[in-house]
Amino acid sequence: MTRAYVNGRIFTAETDPARAWATAFTVEGDGFGFVGADADVPAAAETIELGGRLVLPGVTDAHTHLLHMGAALGQVPLTDARSLDEIQARLAAARAADPEAPTLRGRGWLFDSIPGGRPTAAMIDAVVADVPVYLDANDLHSTWVNSAALAELGITRDTPDPIGGSIGRDAHGEPNGMLWETAAVQYAWAQRDAAATDADRDADVERAIETYLAAGVTAVVDMAFDEYGLAALERAAARRGGALPLRVAAHWLITNTGDDTQNLAQVQRAVDLAAAPSSPWLRVVGIKLILDGVIDACTAAMRHPYADGSNAEPIWSPAQLQPVVDAADAAGLQIAQHAIGDLASQIALDALEQAVAANGEIPRRHRIEHLEYAAPGTAERMARLGVTASMQPVHADPAIFANWAEMLGDARVERAFPWPEYEDAGALLAFSTDAPTAPHDALANMYVATTRASALDPVVPATHPQYALPLERALGHATRDAAASVGDGGWRGRIAPGCAADFAVVDTDVFEAAPTALLSARIVETVVAGVRRHG
Repeated sequence: MTRAYVNGRIFTAETDPARAWATAFTVEGDGFGFVGADADVPAAAETIELGGRLVLPGVTDAHTHLLHMGAALGQVPLTDARSLDEIQARLAAARAADPEAPTLRGRGWLFDSIPGGRPTAAMIDAVVADVPVYLDANDLHSTWVNSAALAELGITRDTPDPIGGSIGRDAHGEPNGMLWETAAVQYAWAQRDAAATDADRDADVERAIETYLAAGVTAVVDMAFDEYGLAALERAAARRGGALPLRVAAHWLITNTGDDTQNLAQVQRAVDLAAAPSSPWLRVVGIKLILDGVIDACTAAMRHPYADGSNAEPIWSPAQLQPVVDAADAAGLQIAQHAIGDLASQIALDALEQAVAANGEIPRRHRIEHLEYAAPGTAERMARLGVTASMQPVHADPAIFANWAEMLGDARVERAFPWPEYEDAGALLAFSTDAPTAPHDALANMYVATTRASALDPVVPATHPQYALPLERALGHATRDAAASVGDGGWRGRIAPGCAADFAVVDTDVFEAAPTALLSARIVETVVAGVRRHG
């Protein structure tokens, strides 16, 4: 059956300006048929009046953590708790509201909300000491815990630091309540995974899917996929007869064990999964490598020290990284490398160049994730190699920028998140949110992208407004280019004949209204493959 949508204001995300806008389109099965003017709409079995409303291509959140996002939506929110007193008050209130809970979990706290940026277990113990408390930082690269959690994890002064991470310690060598980088993953997150049931993870997946569809997101790229996420999404598909209500492309997380054989065995698991996808709705398309940490915690690998004179070693040394990159590239997997510091992005590109030399000219579209600070020339080098710049406007929100800038403390601050640089170099630029490290809302993400102002606190002045993008370009990076970032650019991410019928109807024309309308506009309807999934 053909359905005709008419009298709309339709942003197609086509790169040709003459085709960037339309007023009508048809949906034939799971794809778009005609796209153009109302006067030219072919006959259809059903006509749907849009009433002048704005229609956008479905957004692809090109870097997210689906299972973690669903879990975070059910935890104590701490991003806007801007003092230790407020954090403690929220923890105490959450404990009082559920006194039988065996554990308390929170997420999103910011380092500059803590005195001196140095959280301790004692700060949590002061309000919740009877059960373990686990608080993930806003960047998801460290976890703050109380004394009961340290005891539950079995962490003592004799516990060694894992590869690529560290256990925070006081002046006497005792654990102080901070788990940095891989220490958070191997201890706090492992405990979380062991304690969670399949029912918990199923609820997390459903919560995340529902939330994304309500935001006009029709596809996601999961950037830390593992056995838990795979099983949970396979169960979600099975509950629906084999399909999901949004498209999931995933990158299998490869952890650095320090042993090449074990590292390559993880790559082989990704190769096997990519060769036999569960369904067209759930595909493993590549691997994810976390090369460094984050600037806010001074764990990103930089060419030059932080303001306090410290620096961080990369989580993957070049010698350990190269065999993994070579193997994944040879197998046709997409390689996504988390690189926030400029030393990390240099290591990432060096590894990709060596893989090209080793494996020859084969089709490839690799990615670097985040690129919060990259040295001049990085964008041009990425363009030459055909490497996608995967970046998150919400990470540049001015409300959370002060600590980032303080950690660098020099001229590097002026090169924070320079999105136009990647456009000018000709690199593919894909936008995403990295939820739950930042708010998932697609339109709020576009607000930061187009204003460099804060979606979290509108009274905070804009930071680096010279890097703001026009809305048409920002949305293109969140739809067309985000789809292309996982090889889907030919058939989705645009409202165009032959493309998948993934789109969202918005209650406000955010192109005509003030920029702040991006913070209040709501999605009226979300359609995926021609089927209404929200609204």
